[in-house]
Amino acid sequence: MRQWQASQGARRAREFEAFVAGAAGRLLHAATLLTAEAPDDNPRARRLLTLSLAHTYACWDRLRGEDPYDRTRQYLATRFARGAWHQYGGFGRARPHPGSPLARLAPQERLILVLRLYEGVAEEQTAALLGLPTERVRAICDRATATLLHPPRNPAPAVGGAKVAPS
Repeated sequence: MRQWQASQGARRAREFEAFVAGAAGRLLHAATLLTAEAPDDNPRARRLLTLSLAHTYACWDRLRGEDPYDRTRQYLATRFARGAWHQYGGFGRARPHPGSPLARLAPQERLILVLRLYEGVAEEQTAALLGLPTERVRAICDRATATLLHPPRNPAPAVGGAKVAPS
């Protein structure tokens, strides 16, 4: 009996290691986009990914034909959403990296944009995952996309208030 359990544990570990080797890069990139951190300095994204992979490993035997990538992505998204809900701005109240193009977006906008455009999740699935109506997901995605495509302009310099240097 112990040999069987040991072989099952070794098989489980090999399968999970193969999954992580294939999916961790893409999942880390998604987590980095969610947290709006710099790709080379992303401790919150790495923590989010680690928590998601630990959750997937804990329920690995119960997946039974379910795609582990989908399960991990779902947990990653819900964990980010829960953290952003309780502490606006993400985990630990850290500010997004100013150089990130997604830094201007609210956490919910980043989450929907990453799920819809980067991960390719359908509107209906995104809405079900977040508990929002499909129309709301579409509106948030459209607004976030418009914000990224058309950044706010810098204010024009004041015409009448310009100071002239004395001669």
